[in-house]
Amino acid sequence: MIKQRQLGQTDVWVSPMGLGTVKFGRNEAVKYPGQFNIPDNHQVRQLLDLARSLGINLLDTAPAYGCSEERLGELLKSERKNWVICTKVGEEFNQGESCFNFYPEHIQLSIERSLKRLQTDWLDIVLVHSDGNDVDIIEKYAVFSVLNDLKQRGLIKAYGMSTKTFEGGLLALEQSDVVMTTCEESSSDKQVLDRANVLNKGILIKKAFASGHAVNVPDAAHLVENRLDAIFSYPAVSSVIIGSINPKHLTQNISALHKVLRPLQ
Repeated sequence: MIKQRQLGQTDVWVSPMGLGTVKFGRNEAVKYPGQFNIPDNHQVRQLLDLARSLGINLLDTAPAYGCSEERLGELLKSERKNWVICTKVGEEFNQGESCFNFYPEHIQLSIERSLKRLQTDWLDIVLVHSDGNDVDIIEKYAVFSVLNDLKQRGLIKAYGMSTKTFEGGLLALEQSDVVMTTCEESSSDKQVLDRANVLNKGILIKKAFASGHAVNVPDAAHLVENRLDAIFSYPAVSSVIIGSINPKHLTQNISALHKVLRPLQ
């Protein structure tokens, strides 16, 4: 069983690998190496059971992930307390295209809708789903103020942003609980991760394997292990989100994670 990690200074504890659920509800306008069919309820149920048995408690979803939220809500309503659910606000996906809305009224509506879809009374983590203009979103729309109000009301436990820029990552760290970012070799990514460690803020890593492109080769186990080793060399990293609907791949990723983390524990 993998040891859970505290998400920054929050009361949320997450498994160091989380399950991304884009593929539970959307296969349009995605950037994966190959096409795929959205799994049926039985397949999703089996994958969730496997994830839980492997020690995963973190699920990453969003309104922009098609019907992902609704499916999770139906399948997990009797076991809600066993899971940490991270969802998002700001991005919508309709008729094959994304659109964005960061106005306070829409954020409020989006949170209320996610609560209904997920059939829950609270959301563990809520991230602003950036369109790339991170700083503008934070400063112009005061998104963190809105999310903090919802946190004070007990509707969410932690909030932050899924960022796309270096400046946005640093600003989000100053004003929120958690940042979702990439972990590449660039100095900007490294600075964000190092700054998170100084501030004791939570970090969730996205696109660890470049949406599957970085490991889309036979016998990719060593590549997976190398990437995870690089990611968890940063102390601030709480969890890495892996978006898989392949039980074999999920099991292999957890096995690689054990190899990386065991020497550290």
